[in-house]
Order: sequence, then C-alpha cells, then structure tokens
Amino acid sequence: MSDPEVDTSFTGSVPKLYERYLVPLIFEPYAPDIVSRLPAGSVTRVLEVAAGTGVVTRELARVLPGGVTIVATDLNEAMIEHAESLGTARPVEWKQADAAALPFPDESFDAVLCQFGVAFFSDKTKAFAEARRVMRPGGVFLFSTWDRIEENQFVDTVTKALESLFPDDPPRFHARVPHGYHDTQTIERDMAAAGFAAPEIMTVAKESRGHSAREVAMAYCQGTPLRNEIEERDASLLGDATVVAIKALTERFGKDDPVGRIQAHVVKATK
Repeated sequence: MSDPEVDTSFTGSVPKLYERYLVPLIFEPYAPDIVSRLPAGSVTRVLEVAAGTGVVTRELARVLPGGVTIVATDLNEAMIEHAESLGTARPVEWKQADAAALPFPDESFDAVLCQFGVAFFSDKTKAFAEARRVMRPGGVFLFSTWDRIEENQFVDTVTKALESLFPDDPPRFHARVPHGYHDTQTIERDMAAAGFAAPEIMTVAKESRGHSAREVAMAYCQGTPLRNEIEERDASLLGDATVVAIKALTERFGKDDPVGRIQAHVVKATK
C-alpha cells in the first residue's frame, strides 16, 4: 500500500540528487516548451506552483521581460530552499505554498504554470480551482503531466527491473504517481469540475539523454520518492536497487550516453 506522505516527500539528500541527475534528464527538455506557450507580451504577473528545484522558474526568469513579476511556490520547503540557492537570472519571489490552498488574493496573476506537479496533488480539482481563482479574467493556466509509463523508456525500464529485487511487493512509485495522471478524459473531467471549459491537450514527445546508465539509475532510484519506497522495504537494499537498475538500463540503452523516449501531455486553459 502506498503512503501519500512518502510519495510526496522530497527531503534529505533527494533535492540535490533530483537537481543533479533528474532535472537535466527529463525536466530541462520540457521547460522551454511550457514557457514558450505563455501569451507573448500580455502577462505582468506569473505564478508557478510545484516549482521543485526551479528549472521552469529559471527559464521564466531568463526569457520574460524584467517588468514581469515571477512568483514560484512549492509544497516542499526543502525544494524551494534548494531552488533559491541555485539562483535565477533576475529576482524571483519564492514561497512555500500548497497548490490547493494558495496564499494569494483572487485575480492576482495573468498566468499560472505547473510543470509535472499536478500528479502529486491529492485533490487535483481543488488545486485547479485554486489556480483559476487567482487568475485574472482571460488568464492562462498551463501544466504538463507525464504520459503513461510505457511511453517513457528509462523510468519504465527501472520500474520493471526492480521487480526482480522485490518480487512480492515491487515499488511502483513512478507508475503510481508521476505517470499515474495521464488519462486525457480524466484530465478534462477534473478541469471542467474546476471551472475550465475545453482545455487544449497536446501530447509532446522528446528525447531524454543521460551521460551514463549509472546517472540515469541514480536519478530515478535516489533522486525521487522511489528512494523512500525502497528504503521502507529494506534500507540496506538502496544500493542493490540502483545496481539492478544500472544493469537493466545498460542492457537496453548501453553504458554510456543512453538515449530514451519521454512523452508528456501539455494542457492549456483560459479563464
């Protein structure tokens, strides 16, 4: 059985490992894409929720005009602290906040963005409604969510490989959470319940490029809450789990410079 607190816990060494290994692997390829979908020249205040270690925040700070206010939030204070420590091209307002209970007035932002965070929200409709509440009329809500795990080759390989180490109770964090919110009809239904009519859903495929099979294994096994799930079963097996993942990745993609397919849905709606 999954534990929601374990599934959403990014603490200890996880934020640094997440930033070092996972961000370049799967989040950086999509950051310019979601930022490029903002309406050109019509935003003055932008809110990012579930900002993680700030990959999209840094892209926003890089490309948006200096007069645009950027506010970046995340539920996990450790992630926000690490993001802030990395710095941005210009000042950003950082704030610890729950996407389902945003500490901002009604109609205070022109756009709300969320890259790959919605799958972690326990009440997605409530979080979507909060995004809509803080948006001005005509504002845009943009978020991305991973497609089914089978369409994402590295993480699918790692998840299947760990079944051999935990045959009776394999850790399924990635299939259950990051890749658990991929059904477009469900997304449309949740958006409608939050007040968004006819969202545009685009499926975007990209390539994930790693320096080595070891770094890919480190990204997934030790830089995500999968680590918590492994250690809950047997903390002494974290190293073994990583080795099993390295072996499976090497067999499928090679030891050095592995390349795998990644795929996500990008959702855009207007208030």
